[in-house]
Amino acid sequence: MSVASLAMYDLPDVTAATDAWWAGLAQAMRREGIADVPDGLHRANDVKPAWLAPDLLFSQTCGYPLMHEFAGKLRVVATPSFDCPGCEGPRYCSLVIVRADDTAGTLDDLRGRVAATNGPDSQSGYSALRGTIAPLARSGSFFSEVVISGGHANSLALVAEGKADTCAVDCVTHTLLSRHRPAAVANLRVLGTTVDAPGLPYVTRANASDDLLQRLRAALFAAVDDPDLAAARETLLIAGAEVLPEGAYDRIIEIENDAKAHGYARLA
Repeated sequence: MSVASLAMYDLPDVTAATDAWWAGLAQAMRREGIADVPDGLHRANDVKPAWLAPDLLFSQTCGYPLMHEFAGKLRVVATPSFDCPGCEGPRYCSLVIVRADDTAGTLDDLRGRVAATNGPDSQSGYSALRGTIAPLARSGSFFSEVVISGGHANSLALVAEGKADTCAVDCVTHTLLSRHRPAAVANLRVLGTTVDAPGLPYVTRANASDDLLQRLRAALFAAVDDPDLAAARETLLIAGAEVLPEGAYDRIIEIENDAKAHGYARLA
């Protein structure tokens, strides 16, 4: 049986909607003549093995590992668009978060503070923040400390608890948490936004045929237009999907290289 996973925005609060979205996608794939479509999603604490599965049919990944660790190992099906602040079509940014009572008025006011990040292989939590802070850094440094949290919700908790002063959180994740877990963002506020990039793409295995790729795209677009999936899409904030031009995700590398050009190769 082939593998499907949709872990990027699969918060426990929206699992039912994710399952409904997959059920609709799977049905659309079968209508397109795709064989061996799994009934359910693969779920695991470590999302990376699914991306390397030789029988991967459909998944969603972050743009940063797509262009680094998994470069050449996945094919982009399409990029979803989300209906939330910080998204414009298939592009997205992260929100720079501080406590509600923090006196910071600009990003420069965060100099010498403690930042939390989900991990160094994240576009939204690490590289986007690095690219935004780079012009403000001095001698390769800006923050007094950077704490690895392991997840966006964990980063928000560290800021709320005073164990960090700021973090960058994917705007889609922030909106989902605001709607379904408001306590996670209570007493926090948005200070600013990061540089933007193409959103988290839907992908398939690298050796997928052109025919399979076209069938996956047709199924995705059918699911996006399916009125029976409207509730699931609304819960997950999915507004559409686009096939971006080849090279669109080079933006991820550009952001990283621009930070390096400013002498800010790592978040520090």
